[in-house]
Amino acid sequence: MIALKTHFHPDIKTLEHKTVFTRLATRSIAIQENSILLMYTKRYDDYSLPGGGIDANEDQISGMKRELNEETGAQNIRDIKPFGIYEEYRPWYKPDFDVQHMISYCFTCKIDKQLGNSSLEDYEQKNGMKAVWINIHDAIKHNENTIATSTKKGMSIERETFLLKLIVEYISK
Repeated sequence: MIALKTHFHPDIKTLEHKTVFTRLATRSIAIQENSILLMYTKRYDDYSLPGGGIDANEDQISGMKRELNEETGAQNIRDIKPFGIYEEYRPWYKPDFDVQHMISYCFTCKIDKQLGNSSLEDYEQKNGMKAVWINIHDAIKHNENTIATSTKKGMSIERETFLLKLIVEYISK
């Protein structure tokens, strides 16, 4: 899988003398007609690709399918292809480590347009997450506005907006 980008959060100046833990995650890219399936998060007022952490002893594809189904209720997940890897280093909020090294494995796939029931985790529900089919250009514009104007934006919005712009390039070919 190709490397798309390595991003360092502005608060991470160096990894020297820092304790770092690595989290492996997946991101799913499902497009139908002029829409992409994204997660809208009310707390951060942003759009992101469905995805999340890969469980211990779980391969990337199994983790991707599980996360996509849990977050969106996606059915008949098929034609899975690697898109690329996005790496990021960001501050960790618990005392056991200083830095989180997140490696996101991104995949394109096809799914049925009709979504089933999602099974969001408690924190996802509290954050007001919901799956939506949206025009990718509208999602990018929305995220760019949130980046420019919001004080409540999450740390992942730069990753998500970067990936959405790459997806536009990919589908334009």
